[in-house]
Amino acid sequence: MDIETLTAYNQQAAAYARDWREQDAPSDMYALLKQYFSPGLTVDIGCGAGRDTAWLLDNGFQAIGVDVSQGLLDEARAAYPGITFQQASLPALDGLERGSYQNVLCETVIMHLDPASISDAVSTLIALLVPGGTLYLSWRVTEQASQRDKSGRLYSAFERELVTVPANGPCDVVFEEDVISASSGKRTQRLIFRKKAA
Repeated sequence: MDIETLTAYNQQAAAYARDWREQDAPSDMYALLKQYFSPGLTVDIGCGAGRDTAWLLDNGFQAIGVDVSQGLLDEARAAYPGITFQQASLPALDGLERGSYQNVLCETVIMHLDPASISDAVSTLIALLVPGGTLYLSWRVTEQASQRDKSGRLYSAFERELVTVPANGPCDVVFEEDVISASSGKRTQRLIFRKKAA
């Protein structure tokens, strides 16, 4: 994770958590998860304050949340004390067992990585899946050059191929769209991958 981005999330965790709670729910994403995810162990990578992890549990998925920011994890644990949250960082995601998850959710996280780390991050996300498992991956689209917002969070500009090339071997793309997010109002690229059966 980009250090300035992590610092922003840690220092302003309560404010970000409040903003996410007050946003409209990402109903368009939730509809896709209902359509493409299957029952089973599910991990929300970059869970932030835990809103989407809680939704997964409420909708029948055996879900845990993972984030690199201790501040956001503290917010998530306070809001959802019955849910398991743990700390890990892309691209390595140390501590998460490969080949163990039916579903992986990674919503608007990878744009906070240096572009040089994105392919490795996607490979790790795919490695978490069981054969036949599903990865939902999205990112905020930044045109031309990478930039930072007023809090210092990195929004990397990168080609779609950085995401799809690592997935070409073990996965098929089963859904793709470039859309304005119903929750954030920002341009978002969404891809859903299905890991090939062994």
